[in-house]
Amino acid sequence: MNKIKVFLADDHLILREGISSLLQKVPDIEVVGEAGDGREAVAKVAQLVPDVVLMDITMPGLNGLEATQQIKQKTPQVKVLILTMHETDQYLSGMLRAGASGYVVKTTATSELISAIRAVHQGDVYLYPTIARMLVEDYLQRVKAGEQKPSYEGLTPREREILMYIAEDKKNKEIADLLGISIRTVQAHRTNLMDKLGAHDRTELVKYAISKGMIDL
Repeated sequence: MNKIKVFLADDHLILREGISSLLQKVPDIEVVGEAGDGREAVAKVAQLVPDVVLMDITMPGLNGLEATQQIKQKTPQVKVLILTMHETDQYLSGMLRAGASGYVVKTTATSELISAIRAVHQGDVYLYPTIARMLVEDYLQRVKAGEQKPSYEGLTPREREILMYIAEDKKNKEIADLLGISIRTVQAHRTNLMDKLGAHDRTELVKYAISKGMIDL
């Protein structure tokens, strides 16, 4: 079994040791490295190329936002999962723009952290429930204020429908069964969505769906 290679970036040694100890007990996860500041994290990730980086936001030298940007530029295949004490959306949009695939608070249960690691490793987006609600509420407020309007230019009604199902983590066969179409047709629509939106994986499709208020959380 190929283990998920995880890298820990946090300036608190005791927290890194605690998380590392917990993750080492999980059969499909392996902690391959650690860093106590942003610059060290960028350098070590480039060398080790882990599958998932657990990234703290507030670190000395180079903060988590800047470190995430540099990691995604140098090793775009590496997934970054933000791990923070801040149960607020003030950093969320910046982290998503930087290329992060998820956002989890440090007070979360170990089982949820493990689920988040597995989810982003598979190319999914993982947002802590409280954060996800804040994101949607903020978007709806901006729509009501006229600052941002839902825009689906270039997408057909069927593509919008399939995009929502993809964002809800439904597989191609499930979508095909729900819509009464073939799996090959679903795959074709998925490819078209990627092309039209300039998306490279499901994570980017989900980010688009969230930004357009297409997901009902």
